[in-house]
Amino acid sequence: MQRTSFADMSCSIARTLQVVGEPWTPLILRDLFVGIRRFNAIREDLGISRKVLSARLGWLEAHGMITREAYSDRPVRHEYVLTEKGLAFVEILIAMTTWGDRWERHPSGPPIRYRHHGCGEVTSPHLHCDRCGERVQAGDVSVEPTPTD
Repeated sequence: MQRTSFADMSCSIARTLQVVGEPWTPLILRDLFVGIRRFNAIREDLGISRKVLSARLGWLEAHGMITREAYSDRPVRHEYVLTEKGLAFVEILIAMTTWGDRWERHPSGPPIRYRHHGCGEVTSPHLHCDRCGERVQAGDVSVEPTPTD
């Protein structure tokens, strides 16, 4: 079944979903972020079919989210690495984790925690205003159209 393309929409959320909106994609990116970089290791961790994983990795590579790096010449084998664009998306995954830990918490508690490299402490990441530094929540902002010149 072919899904609707959001590629031509002006909405930033829709255009993001065009690249990462398929359910396996964020989980693949999560695995790459935590260091699971080889095809069979990703497949085993996620329980995903070879065909689907191959298609998703190709999609992510075509959209500049990941690159392939050879780790063996005979036979040729690759591992997958997040690009700057892919690593920037991990910030969204961190926000999703924070939301999931609050609203869809597993009975045994959160499966991971984040340790901030800067201070060494375990942290719960939050959005902050890039102008004043205050924490930002949805009720603290309004949405405005971009001015046209």
